[in-house]
Amino acid sequence: MSSVMPRLAVVAAGAMGSAVAKRLTSFGCTVYTNLDGRSEATRKRAQDAGMMDVSVDELVLRSDWILSILPPRDAVSFAEKIREVAAKHGSALPSPRTFVDCNAINPETVKRIAALFAGTSLKFVDAGIIGGPPKGDYDPTFYASAEDEKILDEFTALSKYGLKVSPLKGEGAGVGDASALKMSYAGISKGTIGLYTTMVLAAHASSPATADALMRELQISQPVLLDRLVKNVPPMLPKAYRWIGEMEEIADFVGGSEGDVYRGMAKVYERIEKSIAGDQEDIATLVDFVEKAKKSH
Repeated sequence: MSSVMPRLAVVAAGAMGSAVAKRLTSFGCTVYTNLDGRSEATRKRAQDAGMMDVSVDELVLRSDWILSILPPRDAVSFAEKIREVAAKHGSALPSPRTFVDCNAINPETVKRIAALFAGTSLKFVDAGIIGGPPKGDYDPTFYASAEDEKILDEFTALSKYGLKVSPLKGEGAGVGDASALKMSYAGISKGTIGLYTTMVLAAHASSPATADALMRELQISQPVLLDRLVKNVPPMLPKAYRWIGEMEEIADFVGGSEGDVYRGMAKVYERIEKSIAGDQEDIATLVDFVEKAKKSH
């Protein structure tokens, strides 16, 4: 292990960001963040993870790596803020510094963010996180791609500090490819959860008897599919609000009229978010379907 421990910034200290930071600090890394305007819950997460709250200027000046782990809608504005701070400090900015975009955004958005840092002292890595927050012996995979292979290798070397990094190399690989992989994977995994949700709600809207018959038929002819529905729909409910923007990004990635499938999925997750904040009728329907499926196993 190198005698000089990496100094990283992780923004924001959400469920994923704070868990990634905790993993890094457990290996002895220094992890900075910025908590301006953040909730008490976020501040508590950051404290528990051993993150140090500093200004955005200090964050840029002190960090070797800046990991952007945000809701998709905030990815570009945060990158712009970092570029502005870096430009302000100019030659005072120690080198090298690398900005790593780890957000669920489509490849075109990633390329736009990468272009912000062209001609600056900041290097750029495109990363897509596949999996949930690190916990215990479990770690998600940071798939990473870059135009600069040396920087990609250096990011991959962070694996010895608790980040599970898998570099994308080979023919045509570069910025945008890690995000394309993330979009493709999430389009399948979160897309199918949206599909389950849509059809359970549609069946129930016809009649509760239809939903019960659907559950029984899935049990007979598609038990593996029903098992996935039972396991994946309940954990989705509190996260649905975060998946709206991700589905919209996937829609842009797919493109054309085929992308409308994922614009529809964004509407499904928006419906779930509204149900949680409102009458919770849809939530009750989904939970009831899952509980009946469990009991009839």
